[in-house]
Amino acid sequence: MTLPAPTYDLVLLIDPKAEDDARARIVSDSRSAIEAGGELLRHDEWGERPLAYPIDKKSSAEYHLLQFHAPNSELLDGLDRTLRITDGVLRFRIIKLRPGVPDAPEMPAATMPAAEPAPTEPPPAAEETTPTEASQPAEAAPAGDEPAPAHDDAGETPDVALAGPAA
Repeated sequence: MTLPAPTYDLVLLIDPKAEDDARARIVSDSRSAIEAGGELLRHDEWGERPLAYPIDKKSSAEYHLLQFHAPNSELLDGLDRTLRITDGVLRFRIIKLRPGVPDAPEMPAATMPAAEPAPTEPPPAAEETTPTEASQPAEAAPAGDEPAPAHDDAGETPDVALAGPAA
């Protein structure tokens, strides 16, 4: 009995500033290479999404997930070699999935949010102080009330009861 071909995920991050036909060619070339050497199971276009950190001074990328079966490593080597030298590919990752891994979630194609929406409710106001309270300097402690020393003349720390639960 032969084992089924392993399942792989190819995640492509494509430069959204690249021309439309160049981005489409990257995806179609990847798909055709997979279909020629293996079996394409699904292709999800996740759309343009923000990156966690800038890559080549770009803050977003067009995401694609291609899931496929590859019977041998020739397909993987070919994809790796082609995607490394293709202009417009910011990052890609080929991951071998273990048997029993659940399917990838259905992700709607998203576009970048235009801007943060204005809050509908004003932020809560800070506690207001009267001008007389704010302009009054803090009272100085009387001269006779000196704080207790941190240690006595012998250099030892005095026994001080700490507030809180007993240890």
